[in-house]
Amino acid sequence: MFAKINVASFLITLFVVLVEGSNMIESIFEDHENSIGTKWAVLVAGSSEWYNYRHQADICHAYQLLKKGGLKDENIVVFMYDDIAYHSENPKPGVIINKPHGPDVYNGVPKDYTGKHCNAQNFYGVVLGNKSALTGGSGKVVNSGPNDYIFIYYADHGGSGVIDMPIEPSIYAKDLNEVLKKKHASRTYEKMVFYLEACESGSMFEGLPYKGLNIYVTTASKADEDSFATYCSPKGYETTCLGDLFSVSWLENSELQDRQVETLKKQYQRIRKRVLNNGTEGSHMMEYGDLHIHEDALSIYMGSNFPTHTSTKNNYASNSRYVNQRDVQLLYLISKFQNAPEGSRRKSEAYRKLSKVILKREHVDKSVKHIGQILFGVENGQKVLNIVRPAGQPLVDDWDCLKSFVKIFESHCGSLTSYGKKYVRGFANMCNAGIQRDQMDAAAKQTCSS
Repeated sequence: MFAKINVASFLITLFVVLVEGSNMIESIFEDHENSIGTKWAVLVAGSSEWYNYRHQADICHAYQLLKKGGLKDENIVVFMYDDIAYHSENPKPGVIINKPHGPDVYNGVPKDYTGKHCNAQNFYGVVLGNKSALTGGSGKVVNSGPNDYIFIYYADHGGSGVIDMPIEPSIYAKDLNEVLKKKHASRTYEKMVFYLEACESGSMFEGLPYKGLNIYVTTASKADEDSFATYCSPKGYETTCLGDLFSVSWLENSELQDRQVETLKKQYQRIRKRVLNNGTEGSHMMEYGDLHIHEDALSIYMGSNFPTHTSTKNNYASNSRYVNQRDVQLLYLISKFQNAPEGSRRKSEAYRKLSKVILKREHVDKSVKHIGQILFGVENGQKVLNIVRPAGQPLVDDWDCLKSFVKIFESHCGSLTSYGKKYVRGFANMCNAGIQRDQMDAAAKQTCSS
């Protein structure tokens, strides 16, 4: 009897130790995270309009993930045009989802910089913690200190060396680099992680001085390839895509895995196969900056999640349709046309809008091609415009030249649009080839004056 009582007592004591030990481990992780400084996040959806639904859905999902991870609203800054949740085409007004049958990710999201205040100037001001540079919005900035950790996630359309904002101007790689160098010089962070979802997103960092800034970057694609939308045309949302392939991959992985154990490197390795989609309708993720940072746990930047279980398998939603980001607007317009009743006014209006966009795309294609032929000859024009510099070299030597060439083109030939941004590399190659502004102006004028 005495022995039985001792065994029972031992088992009870062991149970208490195990339970307390588990709590102690979680407490140690929490104490460690609290000791490393404040976690900050800047979330940016760089587009507007219903067919770009996915960008705002990605950003809202990221907010919910960070919020559940323990980040405070005062340390999360959100940029989104905010024209999706209550859009007339939304089948669930006031709700945004990031995957088929997914939960609402819109509820509670801070409306820091919306509408016309969702712009590059405010983005730079927020990152630098410079309230005097802001024009409208909540006034919230990254008021970080030397021991703090910053996570920036940007989902948008892009081109070579450029990413969009709902309100012009766009953000060029050189300008972003200067802002981040200035942030580093201010000694107001310990480390920074930047995730970028956009076509040709690698070109925003390729060949630019990021090493030594304590910044780690992951991009959705290489410098010369497009990125892809996913969860396209599900029931009730036939005219749009609910997420972006890279974005939903890291978001869903961050929810599935224990973020105190999962590192940035492990996440990169775990999701890149999904993002590449076996080489078809996918893109190659890239890393830039101080790569040693990728050994850090996700929790340092995204907070903790303590999942009830983790898996080495990627249990993602299946049967996802992938669409090149540049073609999502066409998907939207074609769906509108196909779904409209025959002979109806809606049908004719949908056809008119679809035709207009197709003609605009053709106009941009032909205009850039013709300018290249004028400047470099019929045989060499296309070849020069398509040159891709070796890895490690920046897109262009003279960024002011590139900006001016884009402006010259748009002044004579109209807006490039998100589709036409794929030709920014061609303008960069004109600059690299020594073409002068007056030559570009004359060629654009000759091409588009009629």
